[in-house]
Amino acid sequence: MASRSKSDLHAHLVEAYNYAETEFIKRNPEKSIPFLTCTYRSNVEQTVLFSIGRTAKGKIVTQAKAGESPHNFKPSFAFDIGFSKGKKMDWSSLLFIEFANILKERYADTVTWGGDFNSFKDRPHFELTGWKKLK
Repeated sequence: MASRSKSDLHAHLVEAYNYAETEFIKRNPEKSIPFLTCTYRSNVEQTVLFSIGRTAKGKIVTQAKAGESPHNFKPSFAFDIGFSKGKKMDWSSLLFIEFANILKERYADTVTWGGDFNSFKDRPHFELTGWKKLK
């Protein structure tokens, strides 16, 4: 199972996530709260995800093969988030947009939001800008 641990995440992304999470909750106490859904993901898990919508049933969830995702490195160069209120998940696009905008206030030059990708929009995804040079 993919990690949700900050200890598997690049230190700069831990800092960025903590800032955005704290600010999001402070500004929106009535809304669903953000949480990490994935930091590190193994190549085996990446292969399974890549097969969805191709050789396995479902809608395509990733464009990255094993070893091509920023999640496939330790420390991970990416994190994914979700939102919940109690035990209920909330996948509203507006929540992801608001979280991304808060994160961009401080980290626009160093963290890239998947919602800004040109072709495959990945709103839960955030990655270290230029991560491929670090691997």
